[in-house]
Amino acid sequence: MAEQAPVRYLTVLYDRDCPVCVRIRNWLTGQRQLVPLRMVPAASAQAWRRFPKLEHARTLREITVVGDGGQVWRGTDAFVMCLWALAAYRAKAEWLATPAGRPFAKAAMHTAAAVRHAVRTKSEAEPGEPACDDHCAAPR
Repeated sequence: MAEQAPVRYLTVLYDRDCPVCVRIRNWLTGQRQLVPLRMVPAASAQAWRRFPKLEHARTLREITVVGDGGQVWRGTDAFVMCLWALAAYRAKAEWLATPAGRPFAKAAMHTAAAVRHAVRTKSEAEPGEPACDDHCAAPR
């Protein structure tokens, strides 16, 4: 079995138009990081330039993390990878990645998606028009 190279940094693609996403971005950047987190607005020119083969519309719908070796994590896995990069949350992330912890990681992601949906729904969209288009679908 070939040994994998260690992850040197992670790029977190976040929705810069979502107040919840921006708040989480700010929280992540304020934490002590064991693995550096680079924050890039999802579907931005920078994101397109750095990751031309990525499904950029999808990065606006769900958190996406890209490793320096080209690895891509989405949704719950991306959430766990963000925590894994942080000194204070590494052990928690390792537990959340186990079969016992996975339901809790998924629940956290569903809660964040619900809050995001509620915040974005209170925007100034026209009546009957989704406040955030496909950027923040509520969990199914």
